[in-house]
Amino acid sequence: MTDDTEVPRIVSARRDIAAGVEQIFELIADPSQQPRWDGNDNLAQAAAGQRVREVGAMFLMTTTKGSVRENHVVEFEEGRRIAWLPSEPEQQPPGHLWRWELEPLDPAHTRVTHTYDWSRLTDENRFPRARATTADKLQVSLDRLAELAES
Repeated sequence: MTDDTEVPRIVSARRDIAAGVEQIFELIADPSQQPRWDGNDNLAQAAAGQRVREVGAMFLMTTTKGSVRENHVVEFEEGRRIAWLPSEPEQQPPGHLWRWELEPLDPAHTRVTHTYDWSRLTDENRFPRARATTADKLQVSLDRLAELAES
């Protein structure tokens, strides 16, 4: 068993993207777009029409393994920040959080920070997967997001 005191429970990656904040945020806040840039290759699909607009919203996502996840939005500022806690359907979220923060550098460039925080994860069965979610994997999502936003 790995000693979790040596494994960072909050990992982040950052990238400057040559696209405006609104364009990038739309790719993140619309769950149906997320499988296009998911660097963990974990997201299969989400129904259209679930665009997030406020804290308290919930969107459904199907994983590549066929499981459905409810994603409970806990942070939201249009064009700037969005974060959610995934859970099994009709269950309490076990405590891991995905966060996206956008900082406009100018009208055509945005600094994007992607964070995975499992510091409050309570389900020990999820620890191996959480440990495997490294900054490198977050960077892949950022790179794929950049490719879409810049094209």
